[in-house]
Amino acid sequence: MHLRNRFLIVFTLSACAGVGFIATPGWADLQKYVGKPEAAFEWKLKSKIDGEQAGDRIYDLQFVSQIWQENKWQHQLQVYLPRSVAPNSTMFLWVTGGSARAEYIAMGMELARKIRAPVAFLYHVPNQPLLEGNLREDDLIAETFVRYLKTKDENWPLLFPMVKSVVKAMDVLQAFGKKEWSEPIDKFIVAGASKRGWTTWLTAAVDQRIKAIAPVVIDTLNMRAQMPRQLQAFGDYSSRLTPYSNRGLLPIPETPEGERLLSMVDPWAYRDRLTMPKLIVNGTNDFYWATDALNLYWDGIPADKWVLYVPNAGHNLRRQDRPQPDQLNDLINGLAAFSRHQITGTSMPKLSWKHETVNGNLRLSIAATPAPTGARLWIAQTPTMDFRTAGWSEHKVSLTDGRIVAEMPPPDKGHLAFFGELDYEIDGLRYHLSTQVRMTEALGNRQ
Repeated sequence: MHLRNRFLIVFTLSACAGVGFIATPGWADLQKYVGKPEAAFEWKLKSKIDGEQAGDRIYDLQFVSQIWQENKWQHQLQVYLPRSVAPNSTMFLWVTGGSARAEYIAMGMELARKIRAPVAFLYHVPNQPLLEGNLREDDLIAETFVRYLKTKDENWPLLFPMVKSVVKAMDVLQAFGKKEWSEPIDKFIVAGASKRGWTTWLTAAVDQRIKAIAPVVIDTLNMRAQMPRQLQAFGDYSSRLTPYSNRGLLPIPETPEGERLLSMVDPWAYRDRLTMPKLIVNGTNDFYWATDALNLYWDGIPADKWVLYVPNAGHNLRRQDRPQPDQLNDLINGLAAFSRHQITGTSMPKLSWKHETVNGNLRLSIAATPAPTGARLWIAQTPTMDFRTAGWSEHKVSLTDGRIVAEMPPPDKGHLAFFGELDYEIDGLRYHLSTQVRMTEALGNRQ
């Protein structure tokens, strides 16, 4: 069986608090928390495991990152080294929850082969269940937000210890590299999905070892604007945000404490510090976020930045228009190619685009250097502004010297959404990059 047949990657909801006023950026509080000495910090190499393919090696490490609210946070950390790959001074680090299992190990090995460098997976972020009621995931995050709002204790928001877990994992990996390989690991490319993508954004704001980031399916920066957009698109908040709405966190109370909470946990408040290369990965059918949520923060985050939309894919980024073994190809190849660019120093493509209306038609103009090897539009049409169950179809476009100009009439009825997709290749690895999504409606729908 092909290894990808065994990928059952499920990205849990990384829903976040809603809307409120954003105060002075809270990075100093996060920096202080991350920098606080941890007497419990320790690590060990538990075992070296042979991989499924001859010569592959898995290093299984364990470490304690911190004591948080009287709970010792313990983690599994695995390093995947295929036979054909040598240690590198830059390492890709994927942040996830739970423990290592076969499908994650297969994904790690495939990423390492395609990146041509060792890959690390950090597990148990966050440690859970915790607190009264043995809370997990978003129920746990929501509870810590409520406790912060009640106590004003800035150690409560769960994102702080989640970030520290990543920081301590990098400490461990650097020590491991020196001890096991006699090779320094100086920089990291950090990625994670959902709430681990949220953690990726925040960690990058406070740790200069991070060379680049790839936050996945956490399409909710600028939270004060995102929640009203959900009401506009869906008529309500996403049902996936119920752990927060049930606790009175949608919207976040418009109080000094609520304002402060957003400044600590919304990556938008840290955007001036997020100057490293960024690949943002979203699914077109993610039930947690509005389809055009990126447009509420794209212009406000600094370059260098790229976006990859996976068409016909939800929160788990599995393309439903492909056979099961190939459903994660867009994600894996995108992460690997982005990392390969960073490690080799090969420039990413330079893209610019413009959505506009010309003579009543919808126009998307794209300029790309170097020219892509292929390009297309992805288009969906629905009766309402909710595109989460829409089918996206591929439409050919003409490509001339790296320039694309595509036009279409507005919809006769209902609503239409579309974006451009470009094909690229690095070291034989094919991948896609996207433009922003534009959503529009029939003229008769407009007030």
